Amino acid sequence: MISYEPKDLTTAKLHSYLLSAVAPRPIAFASTIDADGNPNLSPFSFFNVFSANPPILIFSPARRVRDNTTKHTLENVEATKEVVINTVNYDIVQQMSLSSTEYPHDVNEFDKAGLTMLKSDTIKPFRVAESPIQIECKVNEVVNLGTEGGAGNLVICEVLKIHMSESILDEDGKVDQEELDLVARAGGSYYSRAKDGFFEIPKPLSTLGIGVDKLPESVRKSSVLTGNDLGILGNLAIYPKEKEVDAFLENSDEVSNLTQAEEIVHIRAKELIESDDAETALLLLLAKENTK
Repeated sequence: MISYEPKDLTTAKLHSYLLSAVAPRPIAFASTIDADGNPNLSPFSFFNVFSANPPILIFSPARRVRDNTTKHTLENVEATKEVVINTVNYDIVQQMSLSSTEYPHDVNEFDKAGLTMLKSDTIKPFRVAESPIQIECKVNEVVNLGTEGGAGNLVICEVLKIHMSESILDEDGKVDQEELDLVARAGGSYYSRAKDGFFEIPKPLSTLGIGVDKLPESVRKSSVLTGNDLGILGNLAIYPKEKEVDAFLENSDEVSNLTQAEEIVHIRAKELIESDDAETALLLLLAKENTK
């Protein structure tokens, strides 16, 4: 057995070991606003429930290991003292992953991830309409655990109101865990689905996804493509140029599909996404748009 003392490891290495060792972890999909009312949405897996009376949740937006900067969520909860904690189920896991991309301060992650802002009843931050459970909270305290990169910041949240989709409740009004279908975080690119176990969502931290908001309206409102499909497309780093779409029209074996109805093209795009070829799926969808 290999043994380490924390002081003998870099913060990045220690961070990686801890995330792999303490897993799977529930995800707080935290919605906040800044002092000017600009919305922000980001997931955090340093999260759990710590009390029922009073009802207290705690999550921790840590200082970035690589450069010791703070996250917009931390800055917002310190400024406004409000947050909505949305649960993450399998249906929105790809969109949740996309929202974790570090977009600039003035970018709305709801739009980038293709999620719907839903007005809260007691606080100003918006809820995620697609989340099966949404919890409105006031922030009682923020406890800073350190000043160096990797240091956590405990956001102690008191529950003000809970919203639950009727679809996840059984006939006795209890939460059906199978229907809820929660997702948890593990080390590296691994997640865990409560019903099925581990799966991976590769996410290069050096790039920004194009965002669901950049996709054509017909794609965003597709009756075939799911939120996860849109999340995968939105997580692509590069939006194809017009000449690339034209080249696709001239050379791809997929062109024959473009004569089909839009729904059929979307079904084919979904097949490509599921076979890990989202780039071709996006080109196909854009080519179909150009033939309208």
